Amino acid sequence: MVIRSRLLAVALLTLIATTGARAEVSEVTIAQQYGVSFLPLMWLEHTRLIEKHAKAMGLGDIKTNWPKLAGPAAINDGLLSGAVQFSAVGAPSLITLWGKTKGNIGVMGVSAVTTYPLYLNVRNPNVKSVKDFTDKDKIAVPAVKVSTQAIMLQMAAEKVFGEGNQYKLDPFTVTLSHPDGMAALMSNTGGVNAHFTSSPFHEQELKIPGVRTLTTSYEILGGRATALVVVATSKFREANPKMYGAFFVALKEAIDTINRDKKAAAQRYLEWANDKKSTLDDVYAAISNPDYAYTMTPEKVFKTAEFMGKIGSIKDVPKTWQDMFFPEVHSLPGN
Repeated sequence: MVIRSRLLAVALLTLIATTGARAEVSEVTIAQQYGVSFLPLMWLEHTRLIEKHAKAMGLGDIKTNWPKLAGPAAINDGLLSGAVQFSAVGAPSLITLWGKTKGNIGVMGVSAVTTYPLYLNVRNPNVKSVKDFTDKDKIAVPAVKVSTQAIMLQMAAEKVFGEGNQYKLDPFTVTLSHPDGMAALMSNTGGVNAHFTSSPFHEQELKIPGVRTLTTSYEILGGRATALVVVATSKFREANPKMYGAFFVALKEAIDTINRDKKAAAQRYLEWANDKKSTLDDVYAAISNPDYAYTMTPEKVFKTAEFMGKIGSIKDVPKTWQDMFFPEVHSLPGN
């Protein structure tokens, strides 16, 4: 761990040292969504770690903006337009943006943030497997076709129905944020009787009579997998090496701090998210589970990219996971 930390530090110093002196931005916008998986970014926001490290790097007093957006589409638009400098997205969004922006603004992964399972919760007693979904069912996902959950459903469909049938479940999906998806599942609004979600919404949904978990992203992928990464553009990183470095070291500090005391971190989440539905024990149990990890190391991102390349969602398939991430994390044991 110490060796990896030193390698990360060397990579950052090299970036800063090899970029000529120039004026850098004094304001950055970091987009995020909802849920305990975003706790490292919430930590940055509320403890002002980016501001601390930016000042230490000679950038003076900077301003950070923290919009919360409901799904990846709005976040991606903000990143591509330059209105957002850093954003937390699912691995499929990184893969898609990486393929579409090669040779221009160059969207790349800064690092992974959270490895955790996504849960497909259902309340229709007749649905025993993904093959049992019909046009009478509606599955809430953060964004149809492009979200991590949507890609997981495509993988699951291919496994059950065979190659060429990866889109068989797409017509049953609807776009809803996790809070709205949970509310729709609880009330059956719009016919929503399934929700592909994450903690703490998963735990809250299992308290609803008749709701159960049908499958998880880990079952579909065959093991642990990164669900959340932070992305930025090569254009921004090259023009603002100190600001990029401040964000990177702040994110690492936040993740390390959370991992040192997850009980305290769970309490912070409840306060910052103003979450009145979850208990401290609920959140702590979720983030202390061995299958849940705050880590900068990407897991199964490359496998997801291979699948997306096979079905034609991306034209260029990376040769390694490192092709999609900036050099600062290349020394980590990702896949």
